[in-house]
Amino acid sequence: MKIDRFVLAIIATITIAYFFPYWGSKDSTVPLDLIGSIGVSLIFFFYGLKLSPDKIKDGLKNWRLHVLVQSSTFLIFPLIVLGFKPFFLSEEGLTLWLPFLFLAALPSTVSSSVVMVSIAKGNIPAAIFNASISGLIGIAITPLWMELFIPPTAGNFDLGAIYIKLIIEILVPVMLGIALQRYWGKFTNKYKSQLTLFDKSIILLIIYKSFAESFEDNVFSSVSIFDLFLISGIIIGLFYSVYFLTGLISNMLNFNTEDRITAQFCGTKKSLVHGTVFSKILFPSSFPIGLILLPLMLFHAMQIFIISIIASKRGRRQTIS
Repeated sequence: MKIDRFVLAIIATITIAYFFPYWGSKDSTVPLDLIGSIGVSLIFFFYGLKLSPDKIKDGLKNWRLHVLVQSSTFLIFPLIVLGFKPFFLSEEGLTLWLPFLFLAALPSTVSSSVVMVSIAKGNIPAAIFNASISGLIGIAITPLWMELFIPPTAGNFDLGAIYIKLIIEILVPVMLGIALQRYWGKFTNKYKSQLTLFDKSIILLIIYKSFAESFEDNVFSSVSIFDLFLISGIIIGLFYSVYFLTGLISNMLNFNTEDRITAQFCGTKKSLVHGTVFSKILFPSSFPIGLILLPLMLFHAMQIFIISIIASKRGRRQTIS
């Protein structure tokens, strides 16, 4: 299996943040926050350009599959993490538990979901629809989950102000992109690779700033190698729990093979793009954003690795049969 180059870029970015944290610190003269905000709005504008209203309408027909994928993404994932909350009752424990809830409450990722479903020979139109619509649903659902559990001591969680920021930075660019899709939709296909590079560059910039601030504040001083292995074990367990649950429910609903593949692949993915963007908006500046993003980045790497193996095996079996 090839190592995903974006994962390597994330590792390199964190390394740079460790040795050169000043550029991303609060005292830096480089306006990374402003650059990041403009970049995020452009990401979601181009995201809207890729969404065809006609395809969204056609995609609504397979509603049982869509309900399962979105329920897996926004209900099953968070409820599993919520079941472990009684083990983290202290304020410090809650700070350790919140990154996993944040991970669980995020929408699905678009690109890798569709690519992996294609490799496994699943229902590709349904994968495109679910992965795309998940990002829009997440704008409303993810902040609601986090509002319930972010402690008051971490800062004022003003849901109204958060939604205004989400609307301005994310929803308005998306809707503008959808409105212009019929005119500029071909632009996204023509420059697909360049836009993907732009998306990843902005995400790396946000990751750099988050970790640079965390390194300056010594947020990771208490995180040991054992903790990293423990976090990795937890997220692998979380992934497989949702994977097998969606497979079980798919069987109960008598889904065909293609729909089951789509349900399991799209319902177990979490978007690093949305995670890095939402972390800037949902959490106060006093909160250790690097610590919040750590489980998400480990999950991102592992979901690509695990699903790549499963997709390759599924694809070969489908070809043989």
